Amino acid sequence: MKLHSSVPSGVNTITGYGEGYVMVNGERRSSSVVVLPDRIEQWQATGFDSLTNDDFQFLKQLGAEIVLLGTGPRQRFPHPRLTAELAKAGIGLEVMDLQAACRTYNILVAEERKVAAALLFE
Repeated sequence: MKLHSSVPSGVNTITGYGEGYVMVNGERRSSSVVVLPDRIEQWQATGFDSLTNDDFQFLKQLGAEIVLLGTGPRQRFPHPRLTAELAKAGIGLEVMDLQAACRTYNILVAEERKVAAALLFE
């Protein structure tokens, strides 16, 4: 599916998605990635079932106010022990399926929020 949005110029947007991939600024990505308004980070997380404390420590260091965790084709919630450090740091975490995370990211970017979309493809 292609996405269109009205966002400030010069920021990363998710321009499409499908089974096993997302398009960021028209470029296809098919491995775990974190999309921020000003940069794109490769994410070492390999899938939902293998998420670790280190994966969430990485997300904590990004400077985002809110992290959207796209858990693949369906919504799955990580164990609270993994997400506790984000909460302690005052970073919001929203967990949703990959497609919802892509749409929500674009909305929050358009509002000029400090958001990160952490996307898993499993």
